[in-house]
Amino acid sequence: MTTTATPTTSGARDSESFDEAPFDEEAFQDLKAEITAWVEGPGEDYADEIEATGQVPDRLLPELRDRGYLSLAAPVELGGRGIPFSRYLELMEIVSRSHASIRMLVHVINGTWRAMVPFATPEQLEEVVKPSIAGTKLVAFTLTEATAGTGQDLRTTARLEGDTWYLNGEKHLITFGVKCDYWLIAARIEGSTEKDGFVAFLMPNSGLPGAEVIDDSDTMGIRGTDHAILRFTETPVPASALLGEQGDGLKVALGGFLLPSRVSVAMSAVGLAERAQQLAVEYANRRETFGKPLSSRQAIQFYLAENYADIAAARALVIEAAKAYEEGRADAGVLSSASKMVAVDMLARVTDKALQVHGGQGYWKRNKIERVYRDARAQRFEEGTNEIQKLVVGRAVVTGAVSY
Repeated sequence: MTTTATPTTSGARDSESFDEAPFDEEAFQDLKAEITAWVEGPGEDYADEIEATGQVPDRLLPELRDRGYLSLAAPVELGGRGIPFSRYLELMEIVSRSHASIRMLVHVINGTWRAMVPFATPEQLEEVVKPSIAGTKLVAFTLTEATAGTGQDLRTTARLEGDTWYLNGEKHLITFGVKCDYWLIAARIEGSTEKDGFVAFLMPNSGLPGAEVIDDSDTMGIRGTDHAILRFTETPVPASALLGEQGDGLKVALGGFLLPSRVSVAMSAVGLAERAQQLAVEYANRRETFGKPLSSRQAIQFYLAENYADIAAARALVIEAAKAYEEGRADAGVLSSASKMVAVDMLARVTDKALQVHGGQGYWKRNKIERVYRDARAQRFEEGTNEIQKLVVGRAVVTGAVSY
């Protein structure tokens, strides 16, 4: 099954230049059924194992890779399956009903190529981008800092001397930052105060001098996924690691990855909410109070009705944001933020009601809703907190940048 790649930000290489091919709807529906069966079968076994051990088993990544789940959205010319962004999100919706660490692998690996492709040199395409799409090399998106993280406030700096950059600073909350092969890292050019004073690098995670990797993986949810604190002190980075040109750093980080990734996170919230609703319905039908199924109680039906409407509304907005991104519309960025803002708030309401349907039983780890409830909290800050998303949307509204 092949289709055209989705639009990306402008740069040295535009993914829109790849050849178009017809979309095979029948094959896509077969793929959806396959992924659903995997999520409900082996995926649940993996989820139980991850929760029991606190580790993602080594065999999971190769299995996802061999099934083609890590190369769903990338262009066929780069080794991907070329599924359009809005249709790929239908698959992300399904995957997100599984364990958060499974969703994280599929989400990140299917997204980082968008940041790299428009700016990568031919050598970087062969050495990093294509292996990343194939799932043989792992790239960690490296933006957030302890005292910064929205982009222009970055404090990590890079200084060019000859043909070597020297990196100084600290990054926090870096997913896959411990075990990855490369860091896709953004930094401010030392001494720069301009918006275009940023650079991006594809740095190998291979014991560079002055680079300290601290395992920071003990989290509330998304158990098993590694997270890192990275500290750089005069760390030398060869000029060949520069992704794009000087000044492209924020284009790489914000446009290339974060915009579509916010929409993907929003859809993952929809998928996880659907799983919470499914668990709530199953429990309400199974549990009896005073000789009647819990599901016959009006209060419970109201919870489930509200959840259904909440999920459906959020999903519609996410699909609209995805189509805006595909079409390169001017409102794509605002809809990206709006969809994440709405979807993660929806997820909080749905998982809370789903847990309440379970009563005290839901608080015990032996019930799957407990893990779903914990995992749901992470999406409130993935790819920017809701407070940041509201700033983006609010500014667009008051300046008339959006229409109705």
